[in-house]
Formats: sequence, structure tokens, C-alpha cells
Amino acid sequence: MSRQITVKVATTKVIKALETRLAKLEKDYKEQTANEAKHTKAHEAWKKQIGEWAIKNFSKAENLRTNYRSWNNTLNVDFDIITKEGTFPAEPEKDFEVIHTHQYKEIKEDITNALTILKMTDEETVNASTMKQIAKYL
Repeated sequence: MSRQITVKVATTKVIKALETRLAKLEKDYKEQTANEAKHTKAHEAWKKQIGEWAIKNFSKAENLRTNYRSWNNTLNVDFDIITKEGTFPAEPEKDFEVIHTHQYKEIKEDITNALTILKMTDEETVNASTMKQIAKYL
């Protein structure tokens, strides 16, 4: 059973919080391309580390499989290395959230609409139903 919380929040505080969230959203969206480039570069470096690690530990390889493609003269070598946790180079993780264009536009529009309405009101507090609609952006 969920319980509802009933509080009165000052309209000025909600407006300030939404303006802060909108500024953060715009900043994150603008920096996304640079963040993606940094992550791609880190991922490429990690793939190189994995190759060096695999070559260094090839003597521990099991289940060796090869596939020669004569049409382009390539040899694919596939093998398994059983390893302890922590000895394998860690894959870089994204430290940012990917915001797709349609998602960005939708969130920005929702926040902008909420700000417009809140700036027009004479009420000193925001009612619960309005807070429920905008809480996901705060």
C-alpha cells in the first residue's frame, strides 16, 4: 500500500529547482558529443590493453579455435582464458547519461511549460497534483 505525501512547497523554490534542472539538461546535452568522444577513445585504449593482456596470457589459453578465410587471406584465432576476477583490465564505463534528441526535446518542453505556468501563478505554494507531474524533473 503506497502512502501519499502531502506537503506545501513554495512556488519560488520549485521555479528555482526547475530552472536549475533545465540549465543542467542543456549543459549535459551540449557536452554529450565531447563525452562520447572521450569514452570512445578510452574504449579503444582498453581494447588495445585487452589484446596485449591476451597475448601475454596466451599460454593459459583453452579451447583454441581458428578460421582461415582464403578469399581475403585472414586468419581468425579465438580462444578462452580462465582468469581470476581483478586480473583482467576493466572496461571503461560511461560516466554520463546519453540523452537522445527526441528525449531532450520532450524533457525541455515539459520543464519549459511547467516554468511558464508556475511563473504566471499567484499561488504561494505548489499543489500536490502539480508536484506529482514535475517531480520527475527535480
